[in-house]
Amino acid sequence: MIVKQVLISTKVAISGMTVREFFEECARVSSPGLPYCDDGGNIRGRVTLKNILMRSCLPDFMVELAMVLGEELSHMQDMATETTHLLDSPVDQYVQEPHISLTSDSPAVKALAMMGKSDTSYIFVVDDSNYQGVVTIQSLAATLVGFDKLS
Repeated sequence: MIVKQVLISTKVAISGMTVREFFEECARVSSPGLPYCDDGGNIRGRVTLKNILMRSCLPDFMVELAMVLGEELSHMQDMATETTHLLDSPVDQYVQEPHISLTSDSPAVKALAMMGKSDTSYIFVVDDSNYQGVVTIQSLAATLVGFDKLS
């Protein structure tokens, strides 16, 4: 099995894209992140659900004390009032370094190995500097289940 068999086509994050648009695309394709591309279509970084949510919804001390936090957290109630502001903000402020990638003709097992090595659940697919899509742990599992149904 090669990567193009488990590839999910996605949009890319671009300058000016809102967090709402980013969340909608990630939810549509079940991907935790998207590449961030410049106007020429070149990947300049990545935007992830985790980074946006951690930076916008949780103060650092809550992450550090996560295991000892109580059940009632007023900060989470305040989060609801900030949702519109967050969703309407641009993703540009959440861009991180580029993510790992491989080509669409690579073996799918290589994608899995690279995900394991990088402790991630997704990998971007890039052919000749052109973004093709993403492979996720879920797309690999779904493909394997499909193979099982064929036998």
